[in-house]
Amino acid sequence: MKLYISIDMEGITGLVDNTFIDSRQYNYTRGQHIMTDEANHVIGTAFDEGCKEVIVNDSHSKMNNLLIEKLHPETQLISGDVKPFSMVQGLDASFAGAAFLGYHTRAATKGVLSHTMIFGVRNMYINDRVIGELGFNAYVAGHYGVPVLLVAGDDETAIEAEELIPGITTAIVKKRISRTSAVCLTPEKSGQLLREKTKEALANRSRVKPLVPPDHPVLKIEFANYGQAEWAHLMPGTTIDDNSPTVTFQAKNILEAYQAMLVMTELAMRTAFC
Repeated sequence: MKLYISIDMEGITGLVDNTFIDSRQYNYTRGQHIMTDEANHVIGTAFDEGCKEVIVNDSHSKMNNLLIEKLHPETQLISGDVKPFSMVQGLDASFAGAAFLGYHTRAATKGVLSHTMIFGVRNMYINDRVIGELGFNAYVAGHYGVPVLLVAGDDETAIEAEELIPGITTAIVKKRISRTSAVCLTPEKSGQLLREKTKEALANRSRVKPLVPPDHPVLKIEFANYGQAEWAHLMPGTTIDDNSPTVTFQAKNILEAYQAMLVMTELAMRTAFC
């Protein structure tokens, strides 16, 4: 059995504001250690439960946050920025399941540090279904027939995951008070929970179906301001709404939609906030 792990940072216990997730800030090193520990709890349990291979994709910001020297020695780590499939780099049909750790809710919803890819995205849709990072990444997994077995993050992220994927196991390591505050489990308690939930997720894997994406999906991104939409519209094949900061792209499949989303959001970040 082969397990794929995508790990973000905003949903890790104790990480409640920008000082923990921005490499220029004073709490970032603490965030790295807690993030690496949470990964190890899941990785070690997966090996104990019979997984023969575990690949972890660092999926936050520049994607070089995990401390490789502290990871379980049998782990393979995908690290670094500019990856063709970003948060789901390396995911393919060879995996029995996927786990999304440290995840957060989508933009414009309740949840600790909620957003979708960049803070300039207000809403993102596949066809008419609003999705965030969790949903988009689960669609890519579903393209390959891979079910998402486990999602770890705050309580609002658990709700989002359960609405998307019936039967999924969720690990709630903190409960939202506001967007930048939460009631957090200690790392010791979060580790205990993650080990228990990893066992549960692997035992229940036959009950979880892949989130199958639609054929020929339409990607639509609503940005915070029109300047961001204008930058995103520079990508060939897109259309822009005259009355709202929304850009649309007709994709051949979910993989093309995912890469279009990466290009559009990268372009949108070029807009000056003034």
